[in-house]
Amino acid sequence: MKLLDLTLPTPAENLALDEALLDAAEADPRRDEVLRLWEPRSYFIVVGRSSQVEREVDVAACARRSVPIFRRSSGGAAIVAGPGCLMYAVVLSYARHPALRMLDQAHAFVLSRVADGLASLGLAAEHRGTSDLVADGRKISGNSLRCKREHLLYHGTLLYDFDLTLIGELLRMPPRQPDYRVGRDHGLFVANLPARADAVRRTLAAALGASALLADWPSRETERLAATRYSQDAWNRQR
Repeated sequence: MKLLDLTLPTPAENLALDEALLDAAEADPRRDEVLRLWEPRSYFIVVGRSSQVEREVDVAACARRSVPIFRRSSGGAAIVAGPGCLMYAVVLSYARHPALRMLDQAHAFVLSRVADGLASLGLAAEHRGTSDLVADGRKISGNSLRCKREHLLYHGTLLYDFDLTLIGELLRMPPRQPDYRVGRDHGLFVANLPARADAVRRTLAAALGASALLADWPSRETERLAATRYSQDAWNRQR
């Protein structure tokens, strides 16, 4: 697996790059699997592919704070992204891992490795709900995936020094909640990892077996997707 530690200047470009890496793998099955790491430079909202923005996001609060809203290509509910939230994306091949065609196996495959990596830092985390990682009963990581014919994109968050108050201020209570949440509001449900970003980066790369650096990332496709999709209200506000 190759490693790409790259944060692009804008949210649109960063969201586009995850999709472009998946598309590149589909176009050339000889490409290595990829782990990408990045961290936003400013705050923004990312809703899921099928999310209804007004149902999951306090749009007025976002406007007051000048926090823009974007839509990703994968499912799941809305998140707040920004400094202190490490983002990761893994492109995996079904040819190498046939069991990952079953969604529960895909979640278990990635999250067990991320949890094992955190354990090497002395941080106990477990897979709860569909695709959460939880420490001491509180969510530290939310994840989603997108499947194509021969590959899947699995991407998510790891909170380590995030302004957690923004989550309750900018997001509504999600329409679907895992049982372990037991109705807790955002402030009682989410937490930061007691770890440094550089340590989490290293342990994620080791846990997922990403060593050699990826040199030929799909810059042109990223630019195209950012311009034609992720920067457009027709995509971001379509529901």
